[in-house]
Amino acid sequence: KARGLLLLLAMAGAQGMKRSGKMIMPAWTGLAPSSLLLKGSPFPSSSKNPTSLRSVACPVPARQGMAESGMRMQSSPSGMEEGGKFNAQRFYVRPDKLKDVMTAAFASVLRFGSGAFASGYSIGIKKDVPSSYSVFRFGGFMVSEESATSSFPRPALPLQIYEFESCPFCRKVREAVAILDLDVEFLPCPKGGGVYRAQVQEMGGKQQFPFLVDPNTGTKMYESDDIVDYLFRNYGDGLVPWTLRGPLATVTAGLGLLPSNILRPGGYKAAKKADKPLTVWGYEASPFSKIVREVLSELELPHVWKSVARGSSKRQAFLDEMRGMLPNETFQVPYLEDPNTGVKMFESAEIIEYLRKTYQEA
Repeated sequence: KARGLLLLLAMAGAQGMKRSGKMIMPAWTGLAPSSLLLKGSPFPSSSKNPTSLRSVACPVPARQGMAESGMRMQSSPSGMEEGGKFNAQRFYVRPDKLKDVMTAAFASVLRFGSGAFASGYSIGIKKDVPSSYSVFRFGGFMVSEESATSSFPRPALPLQIYEFESCPFCRKVREAVAILDLDVEFLPCPKGGGVYRAQVQEMGGKQQFPFLVDPNTGTKMYESDDIVDYLFRNYGDGLVPWTLRGPLATVTAGLGLLPSNILRPGGYKAAKKADKPLTVWGYEASPFSKIVREVLSELELPHVWKSVARGSSKRQAFLDEMRGMLPNETFQVPYLEDPNTGVKMFESAEIIEYLRKTYQEA
């Protein structure tokens, strides 16, 4: 596994450094900027004042989860290519979001990349299959990723976790969710929030976070360490990784979140209610996923989190869903689906602008 990880780091670094003249991030421990820059985007590297965005309809083939009339993407029409395909430019950080992304990445660095890899992660070289997800392709071969999570028990009903982004105890639980490749409904409880904090008070008698509700077993519980143990015992192999055990895990989680919490405190901001939970594809160690989650937490927006850490089998399912829209089998997160408006979109910076424009009250 160590040799495989070194191979992945070397190839990812080579890919990133080929992007001369652009802001790049290394693709190690899941910290690669998994954001989608549309070709012809109104945000060139020299832009200081990005222009406003428009929603446009992008015709795509009809398939499960996509309306036959097309998929709405939050972007400029100049970002479209023929056939509704988009040119994903990896390892790009929009200049006005560089500080946010760097401080978000700091947490994952200090946490030793916890939440970047699914449990039992492995990497290997196989004969290339064009329709398959891969990290890198060369000379008729591809570098593939796998994990042991496909053999773990899966909850029939989605777990519910009450938490907020700036809480280090909540961070540990979110990392466990990523490692176990679980899909979870997060119910944000930012400081000053009035909806889900009250629910926790009613169910458990105190406003303490994180708080887990498992409708499959009827379990309701506080305490991050107890929740982590419960998740690995019921939906994993029972072995909690060292990165999630002991005082060091809590201390590094707190210190890692400190820069983001100072620059973006994350208290509740008055927002319109979302009638249906949003769906977001991402994983805890991705700084681009983190800055989107910060806004979801601030606006108290419930969301179903589709975990796709490295090694997740859902990466292939995601690419199958996106077939015909993303060229070259390029995997990108975060990806947002809002059933309340019909909007489906990539690119963390644009998702943040969409969320604030749609839900945040003046």
